[in-house]
Amino acid sequence: MPKNKVPWFAVRQDLSGRRQSLLALLSFALPIGLWCLVSYVPSIWHPDVRLHISAEREGSSTVYTPGNHLGKDHFQRFVQTIREQNLEIQRYWRGEQEVTEPPRMVRRSNQRVLRQIGRFAVANGWLERDERQDDEKLFEIWRGLAEGELRGREQRLTEENLEILRANWAWLEEMETFSAAALPAIPLQQLLPQGRPANPVFLPNPHDVVLSWWDLFSEEPTGEGKTLRERLGYSLRIVFSGFLLSCLIGLPLGVLCGTYNLFSRLFEPFVDFFRYMPAPVFSTLLVAIFGAHDAPKIALIFVGTFFQMVLVIAKTTRLLDRSLLEAAQTLGAKNRHLVLKVIVPGVMPNVYNDLRILLGWAWTWLVIAELIGVKAGLTEFIETQGRWRNFDLVFPVIITIGLIGFATDQLLAFLRRFLFPWEPKGYRLSLNWLTEGHRKE
Repeated sequence: MPKNKVPWFAVRQDLSGRRQSLLALLSFALPIGLWCLVSYVPSIWHPDVRLHISAEREGSSTVYTPGNHLGKDHFQRFVQTIREQNLEIQRYWRGEQEVTEPPRMVRRSNQRVLRQIGRFAVANGWLERDERQDDEKLFEIWRGLAEGELRGREQRLTEENLEILRANWAWLEEMETFSAAALPAIPLQQLLPQGRPANPVFLPNPHDVVLSWWDLFSEEPTGEGKTLRERLGYSLRIVFSGFLLSCLIGLPLGVLCGTYNLFSRLFEPFVDFFRYMPAPVFSTLLVAIFGAHDAPKIALIFVGTFFQMVLVIAKTTRLLDRSLLEAAQTLGAKNRHLVLKVIVPGVMPNVYNDLRILLGWAWTWLVIAELIGVKAGLTEFIETQGRWRNFDLVFPVIITIGLIGFATDQLLAFLRRFLFPWEPKGYRLSLNWLTEGHRKE
């Protein structure tokens, strides 16, 4: 049956190359499309509100800032609380109640009211990020909004907030330029909290992740902590150092165990026993032996991959076609030649595929390895930003790790044809990264 006629659900039959490519693209496009669907279609799933403008609640120790996520019900209560506070402030304006706080404290509070629109102004391109607390520029933006000269492009004030802003401006317009000492000694109304429907904080929008990724990887060194590029280089060094050390010992030992029953009986029982011990349980011991810096992290990658490597490679070595050994012995090959000329060349293509899979395991141990001793690398960044709930910064790092691992695996699969030219022709690279990494036409 021609390949283009093979049914989609044919059992143990290869689809056409075009269909395979389409399915490979869909495997990525479907989850990304679902992510975009729940992020950008409001009627699908937006249980939170992401604040564009926040306010201060009297008597509350919890402070919300622009960018924070609130549940919709809590957001409505937040808005109502600020409305009630503004009603109290209007009583001061009408002279129904006297201000009891010192003028200095009232002016400082009014200065914070002016700064409510800092991030709103940045989002609309009126300010740079580092100018969010530039009171002179914020004062001019208040003037432009009150007089109708400025209108938001990316974000807009609600009509209720515009009315509050104009009412406040009636107390401010007498100042020609900003002066903290010239702010009114009577409280100003706060702008009501404002935002957009949003996913929960743990699922940022795709465009926020892309923008954060660009900001993180374009960051220049400042001497105040490491950039993400530096952290990435550190993590790569930890992963590949630990895995290389594992290969240097585990690869020859695995081949020997698969070749000689003596080595198999001597080493495999203990290795099989030890591999059931989770590598993280040795973290304290590794720190005690190697210190608190890089060495225990590399050692943990080694422990997490070495014992599995020995067993996997030994199993692969035993799968070599026995007829090849018999043919070589018929031609007079000795033990040394059997190992070096038959077994090693015969098993290395499949061992190479095993190492690709084991390298993926090494990446899974990285997160735990970088948390032992002195925290460092990408994991420290993920933990810190996750603690502060900055998941739009966490996602780019997680995706970057996946991209590096995937790209490394595909590069190794591509190099396979050049490293092992004695392999049968007719094999080509495919995206079947969970199996042998190649497919026979």
